[in-house]
Amino acid sequence: MSDGKLVGIVLVSHSAEVAASVAELAKRLAGGAPAVPVAPAGGTAGGGLGTSAELISAAAAAVDRGVGVAVLTDLGSAVLTVKALLAEGDELPDGTRLVDAPFLEGAVAAVVTAATGADLDAVEAAATEAYGYRKV
Repeated sequence: MSDGKLVGIVLVSHSAEVAASVAELAKRLAGGAPAVPVAPAGGTAGGGLGTSAELISAAAAAVDRGVGVAVLTDLGSAVLTVKALLAEGDELPDGTRLVDAPFLEGAVAAVVTAATGADLDAVEAAATEAYGYRKV
């Protein structure tokens, strides 16, 4: 448990609309989870498709409560951008972790788990476990 502080979640997509929609859906499916700090970081600063290191850094700073930040991404260059930011060492809050999880299902699992006050390891495990969700 995190002494009342919740793990932050950043959702990085190539599309601002997709990132915002997944954030909203995850929070709603988690019963609203109003306390969970979730931030979308989608598209470029100019509103186009792509990823923006600046938007990702700002989103991570906005959700950081000192107990870790889980970053979930959609596609290739989003992953590469987050990895580059992590390699810089000072662009993201301490305790920021790139989580290998499906974007939508992982986001829902991460938000639900973070809402319980779980630590970053548990949030990452729940999101990663979403790879095993079967639909048929």
